[in-house]
Amino acid sequence: MGETRDAIVEAARAQTVALGWDRVRMGAVAAAAGVSRQTVYNEFGTKAGLGEALARHEVDRFVGEVRAALGEHDTDVRAAAYAAIHRTLASAAENPLVRAVLTSTRGGSEELLPYLTTRSELVLAEAAAALLEWTGKRLPDADPTALAFAADSVVRLVVSHIVLPGGPVDETADRLADLAVRLFLMAATAR
Repeated sequence: MGETRDAIVEAARAQTVALGWDRVRMGAVAAAAGVSRQTVYNEFGTKAGLGEALARHEVDRFVGEVRAALGEHDTDVRAAAYAAIHRTLASAAENPLVRAVLTSTRGGSEELLPYLTTRSELVLAEAAAALLEWTGKRLPDADPTALAFAADSVVRLVVSHIVLPGGPVDETADRLADLAVRLFLMAATAR
């Protein structure tokens, strides 16, 4: 994205978090981004186009956070799993847009739902791919199919704990990280 598009999407994001998508107005987004209303329309065409860009932005942000958390740990699978899971749970608790993207919930807005719903499977796939890529490098002898299933299962378990929290973030991340390690070790010995 260019600087202008980024500024507009960030302004739309801030307003969506503060007001809900239904109350976001193109003119207000333009003012917050420091551009003309026409510039917003030139960049995105319609509010629907802006909503699509906002949803994509949140997916990219979320997957980037997962990759960053994994990247903070070189070979420690348990520490990396904990960091990625904890960051995901904390982000979902703090950010209604992340929660909405991950769970395809309304997030206070029927109008934004179609953009978020179309992204939920994408974000699951991209997050699982990031986890698979990281673990695949650390467990090169693992069965690829079993490892892919383990990564997908971990991501889906994390999302289920976002939808219906089972306890404090630290405790949940700790338990899910233990489970992730078991799944990855099973994949490593599946051959």
